[in-house]
Amino acid sequence: MAHIDLSRQVDAILVAPASADFIAKLVHGHADDLLSTLCLARDCPLYVAPAMNRQMWQQAATQRNIVQLQQDGVRLFGPESGAQACGETGMGRMLEAEALLAEILAASASASNPASARPSAANALLAGKRILITAGPTVEALDPVRALSNHSSGKMGYSVAQAAIELGATVTLVSGPVALQPPAAARTIKVTSALEMLDAVESQLPGQDIFIAVAAVADYRPQQSSQHKLKKSQQSLTITLEPNPDILATVAARPNPPFCVGFAAETENLLQYAEEKRRRKHIPLIAANIASEALGQDESSLVLIDDAGSHPLPHGPKIELAHGLLQHIATMFTHTDKQK
Repeated sequence: MAHIDLSRQVDAILVAPASADFIAKLVHGHADDLLSTLCLARDCPLYVAPAMNRQMWQQAATQRNIVQLQQDGVRLFGPESGAQACGETGMGRMLEAEALLAEILAASASASNPASARPSAANALLAGKRILITAGPTVEALDPVRALSNHSSGKMGYSVAQAAIELGATVTLVSGPVALQPPAAARTIKVTSALEMLDAVESQLPGQDIFIAVAAVADYRPQQSSQHKLKKSQQSLTITLEPNPDILATVAARPNPPFCVGFAAETENLLQYAEEKRRRKHIPLIAANIASEALGQDESSLVLIDDAGSHPLPHGPKIELAHGLLQHIATMFTHTDKQK
């Protein structure tokens, strides 16, 4: 039959855009039109590229369906945060065609060579674990051409994402604007501002085992962002800033939060300020470094601080530091999991 044969000679099916309604159909096994029937009768991998209004994406029903879809073996590409057809801005925008192609090629490569996608069982300390990671800076708009930001390159966060994949984890990476190529095996969500990053993190939290907040989130944003370019004059310019939400503290304060890990980049009193930050946010572990030695660099050093004290990691490439951090996290997480 034609609607059955359609999936028999293909390597994969990609549904793009995948609406909230169609995702619900997939979860519940509906087969009342050609597309849903073809997906239900498929004999190949199924990929979906969600696309919907930000509020539809955030709804609890949609998030439950997303978790179930992933548990059923369906792979999601996106969504990301950005301008939407309705005129609003937020999570739910479908990935661009080029990004979808890159995701398909990466998924195809992993499927054809599974050994290259995951480490051996002996090294897979985080096999079966789902890890949510933030990386890079946030950018807070002053007007359409100017913004407040910081010097974060995203290299540490991207290294943590790559190391987590190499240790067997399923990784979701929420990234601010950086000039880096994300790990092919990570599900990457690109955002710009702190509010967009919080939106993305909260939408991805269901089902996550570990949350690692590496991103250098701006502490403040302009109270008002001009819709037009601010013109230069000889007069002083005063900009009123308001606090951004604390993403890590927000996640850690949730009922039954994932295992939360923070980062602290300081210019002085490293151990004191990092420990104060860890206790203030009520998190079990924080990784601290000197900002001038870390921001934008390929190598750095870290001090891991937990209830047992401080554990320095020697200076070296960030990917090696990421592996050391994740091995420490794996040990702590296993111990915490056993206590539950």
